Amino acid sequence: MVSLDSAVNIAFPAMAAAFAAPPEQMRWVVIAYVLTYAVVSFLGGALGDRVGHRSVFLVGLALSALAFVVCATASSFAGLLIGRAVQGLAGGLVYGTTPALVTLTAPPDARGRALGFLNAAIGLGFAIGPAIGGALVERWGWPAVFHVRTPLALIVLVWAMMTAAPARARVGASVFSLRDVVRGSVLGTGALAFLAQGGIFAIWLLAPFYLLERRGFAELRAGALFMLTPLGTVLAAVPAGRLADRVGPWIPMAVGLGVETAALAVLSTAGAETSAALLAAALFAAGAGIGVFQVPNMTAIMAQFPAGQQGVAGGFAFLARTLGTVGGVAALAQVFSIARAEAGFDAGFARAYLTAAAAVGLAALVVIARLLVRRFR
Repeated sequence: MVSLDSAVNIAFPAMAAAFAAPPEQMRWVVIAYVLTYAVVSFLGGALGDRVGHRSVFLVGLALSALAFVVCATASSFAGLLIGRAVQGLAGGLVYGTTPALVTLTAPPDARGRALGFLNAAIGLGFAIGPAIGGALVERWGWPAVFHVRTPLALIVLVWAMMTAAPARARVGASVFSLRDVVRGSVLGTGALAFLAQGGIFAIWLLAPFYLLERRGFAELRAGALFMLTPLGTVLAAVPAGRLADRVGPWIPMAVGLGVETAALAVLSTAGAETSAALLAAALFAAGAGIGVFQVPNMTAIMAQFPAGQQGVAGGFAFLARTLGTVGGVAALAQVFSIARAEAGFDAGFARAYLTAAAAVGLAALVVIARLLVRRFR
């Protein structure tokens, strides 16, 4: 339900037109949502360790239904941003508690696989969102991407209320201290997630404008191409989790970051005549790369916290990701805006994607260096 928010991205051009806003202004639609759930996911996970993860999860579902109504009925850009902030609060409570609900019911040697299924489910929502969003926007306009999720949120809420909480996930056994998070190993692993997620949002922010306005594709076709990125994440997530259980998280992380870097570099060359096949391959590869990276990265983060702090661990994993999203959206939108003003859309698009590739490439080099140091120590 939450990750279907990818449907909103394909509605960016329609929103920009409705509120007479330039493309880069859509960054605030992302930031109002993502920055809120970045902070709340961490606090929600910590709260879940104290009062029960299921209870916090249910509150998040109820607030989601309210937020979708506020967004869909917004009559101004400011009203839309308020709705997105409420949606971020709700999404943070859901995302912050879900990793704990998953890992606390899985044996230690199967946590990577369990998190792989979780990330595959999240990726599936992201994958089908653009296709659904394209069809909804084409037929009913941008508010439909929010309207359609209101009954879904209520259905999921009732379903969750009828489901018993896992016994070991009700109340944590450890008291959380800030020192548990501000450790070099934890912050370093989170920084990798920050860079990887910030880079991938070059696609989420700018690809809709490239596909719809620069190439002139219909919303449905653009949505089908756009969904290849999260589809790659879905297909990579579960195998990546299994691999992390077998060989550890660091080799899969290096591979995933390398693939993502290469795909972003290819997309930086996209122009008016780029073949749809090359676009499809690069979009899919970028999603597969982030999918191979995310599950081992989350596994590595959560392994550094005890069972009673799995809410904190999951919340921190999403905090690192979503701060990367905020940072990536803000920085890449600015890079795009400056270059577009100087030399046009294609120059802005290329420079933003090259910046994203450089950031992810840096993360890949850090992981490779760590592997080499450990190998030859």
